[in-house]
Amino acid sequence: DSGQEFQTMIIEATAGDFEALLKGRAPGGLRLISDGAIAPTEVLEMLRGLADQIRPAFAPSAWFIIAGGEVVGLCSITRPPNDGEVHIGYGVGETRQGRGYARQAIADVLAWGRADPRVLQISAETGDDNIPSQRVLQRNGFVRIGTRIDAEDGPVICWRASTS
Repeated sequence: DSGQEFQTMIIEATAGDFEALLKGRAPGGLRLISDGAIAPTEVLEMLRGLADQIRPAFAPSAWFIIAGGEVVGLCSITRPPNDGEVHIGYGVGETRQGRGYARQAIADVLAWGRADPRVLQISAETGDDNIPSQRVLQRNGFVRIGTRIDAEDGPVICWRASTS
């Protein structure tokens, strides 16, 4: 990607990494976004709880999205995997959006899924009006499989990609 400033990668986010993040520290020699946050504290706490719930049965359960040594976002498994389906959510800090980081992170998660025999497909949902997130999934080969009304988010589009 010519518009991308730094190499983007994902690294597993451990329980200790979430604790550091919630205390305003970057884990393991990384840097935090200096002009914003990757997510509000309540979202980080919710993601930590999900990761803690899923990790004992299935790991990795969450990843940091890293660009140039900076934590720019998160990608998480959002519910316990079921019959080979892994459901993910992801986000990039507001001041780092539009740079291809989410697209590359989702490509990396798909590559992980293709290499892990436990994973047969990866699913995700986007807000009905979240066009950038829909493009991230489309560009990574996800197919729109339906819609539903989420109690918190309203209308969402359901997506799926095969890992085989």
